[in-house]
Amino acid sequence: MLINLILGVLLVGTCAGLVGRALAMPRLRALERVDQIAAYGFHAEAPTTEPAGALTGSFNNIARGLGAFVARRTTDLSQEQLRRELMSAGLYRVSPVTLMGYRALATMTLPLLFLWFASAARMSGVLIVLGTLTMLLIGWVLPLTFVRRKARARLARIDYELPELVDLLVVTVESGMGFSGSLQIAAERFSGPLGDELRLAMQEQAMGLPTDQSLLNMLNRAETDGMRSFVRSIRQGESLGVSIGQIMRNLADEMRKRRRAFAEEKAQKAPIKILFPLVILIFPAIYAILLAPAVLSFSSTLGGGS
Repeated sequence: MLINLILGVLLVGTCAGLVGRALAMPRLRALERVDQIAAYGFHAEAPTTEPAGALTGSFNNIARGLGAFVARRTTDLSQEQLRRELMSAGLYRVSPVTLMGYRALATMTLPLLFLWFASAARMSGVLIVLGTLTMLLIGWVLPLTFVRRKARARLARIDYELPELVDLLVVTVESGMGFSGSLQIAAERFSGPLGDELRLAMQEQAMGLPTDQSLLNMLNRAETDGMRSFVRSIRQGESLGVSIGQIMRNLADEMRKRRRAFAEEKAQKAPIKILFPLVILIFPAIYAILLAPAVLSFSSTLGGGS
């Protein structure tokens, strides 16, 4: 009976989502045009054709419809903040409204899955209520947490690759090339998040933005300590008329020192991180192996003496 009720709720929710999407279709098309303009003409690598593409597109449409409905009724995070989170994570093709929709989908789906599992396991009413509330919270927080973790990993990789970029710029600039030409070569040589940001900056320059403004936009998309130092040094050098090659050489030394300090910091944190699995997982097994024979021998001796 409970399974039928859950299936009925799922069908009603699907129908409501489709009706909401149909009602919000004009707004969705306008938001899609705005997202295309806000992407600055950036195009990632062409996606491979997969059989699941139609299914993913349907999920995106449903999520976008739910997101447009939820965005008007929540003040958790503004769309501008969500856009910054998505750009930091490199998710240029995902709009803030779509992310809100996925949060709403997860909030509805996880409690229903838990109710189905609870009915199959015959849990008590208190556990069902607590578990449902927990799943509601997890469903609302999980998509945003995933985006933020992806953003942290991406920004850490950009910060790690910046010294190589500065070294390449030093070589090309001191060989006689202009700074824009050096950035173009670096954009062609680098792959991954840093290469994507460089190519996007070059596209912005091709559309008419000056170099300092495109670098400032790159800093807004990937705001890390290394990127902040890089952009600030370039802008100050161009405004003061200082040699870019000398600035790049000094910046390379600074970034090498920062990377060394970061590695030393991680090395100092390693013993503390190892302590918890060592105490919880390894020590009990060692104690069981070492003390079990002594305990058995002691208990057998006491049993024989009695």
